[in-house]
Amino acid sequence: MRIAVLGTGIVGRMLAGKLDELGNEVVVGTRDPDKTMASTDTDYAGNPPYSTWAGEHPGVTLAPFADAAAGAELVVNATNGSASLEVLSRAGEQNLSGKVVADVSNPLDFSKGLPPTLFVKDDDSLAEQIQRAFPEAKVVKTLNTMTAAVMVAPDAPGTQGTVFVSGDDNGAKSEITELLHSMGHDDVVDLGDLTTARGAEMVLPLWLRVMGSLGNPIFNFKVVR
Repeated sequence: MRIAVLGTGIVGRMLAGKLDELGNEVVVGTRDPDKTMASTDTDYAGNPPYSTWAGEHPGVTLAPFADAAAGAELVVNATNGSASLEVLSRAGEQNLSGKVVADVSNPLDFSKGLPPTLFVKDDDSLAEQIQRAFPEAKVVKTLNTMTAAVMVAPDAPGTQGTVFVSGDDNGAKSEITELLHSMGHDDVVDLGDLTTARGAEMVLPLWLRVMGSLGNPIFNFKVVR
């Protein structure tokens, strides 16, 4: 499958690397590929610059957002939630039309310091905002309730947790569920239509407190039934 992963941060990199490992044709989308490759900056967690990661993943290509989305069958929004609508606009409505858009972002607001709050909640969600902005896309919320390392290695905590999917298109959710299974996730719960993404996004305040208590992000939530 041809997959565009929008975002060059740790989430985008880990997902792109895993999807490439599984045999997909993966392109990472960025604003300016030359600038991204020329950067020597590490991120807040000390991860090396993108160029270093790219050298270790020669099968993954880099392209502007619009070019990445245009050639893809599936688009993954792995951007910072505060930038998601802008990035998807840069990707182009015509390049998202008719395609499944897997939204793994979270509406985190760092303007008041740490821990961040949510800039949308309760009666709306970032996933719904994306769907309204791009009505011809098939938005599916998933993977946002865990850290990137667990997204790509669900057994990392020692016991598998639960991954949720929310979306209005059942075919799109089935496609994402199949992809999640290929990534090793064996417990996928379909929450329902896209309004249920509100609940998935509101898990983040709890996730942040659990991470702070454990001092480690390698954990997941499990629905026991």
